Amino acid sequence: MAPLPAPGPLRHAGCPRTPLTGRLTMRAAIALGSNLGDRLALLKTAARRIRTLHDGNGPFLSSPVYETAPVDCPEGSPSFLNAVVELSSSLPPFDLLALTRTWEMELGRRHDTPKNSPRPIDLDLLFVGTHQISHKALTLPHPRILERLFVLQPLADICPSRILPGMLEPVHDICDMRRLQSSRAISIYSKCLL
Repeated sequence: MAPLPAPGPLRHAGCPRTPLTGRLTMRAAIALGSNLGDRLALLKTAARRIRTLHDGNGPFLSSPVYETAPVDCPEGSPSFLNAVVELSSSLPPFDLLALTRTWEMELGRRHDTPKNSPRPIDLDLLFVGTHQISHKALTLPHPRILERLFVLQPLADICPSRILPGMLEPVHDICDMRRLQSSRAISIYSKCLL
């Protein structure tokens, strides 16, 4: 696991500031996935923890929960439950990453297993404000977001008109195009995460 760089100052024009701290606040989205244990309970626990980071500027959004076949996982891996949440936060991207990694470990995820092994929880930062980051520990927007209908569909459910940093099309249009190209099934498992 790559070490996280030291947090640095935030510099983003046009972002609102939190009333108490004066720090800049940005919209951020996090994908949640689980294919081991009580999958729905694990997603709900993770979503509640993420919600504690929401600073109240704008709504905290959560998608329906989808059930999907595993992608790029070992043969025989159980199906995933997937969802996406969007929040407002003044935390820098690497601080958000550190928190999500901590919560993954607390919820039973081991990072010493082979890549794409079944896991009780997977928390991926999809975007944080307008940040475009290419670092060994973090890439924003998420590098495989455009390939994964199980991420695009729940993201399109909660913020269809969002244009991701570096993209020209809104999430909904990208999702529609991906849905037409995909042979993988995606179905609603639960209409609400929280």
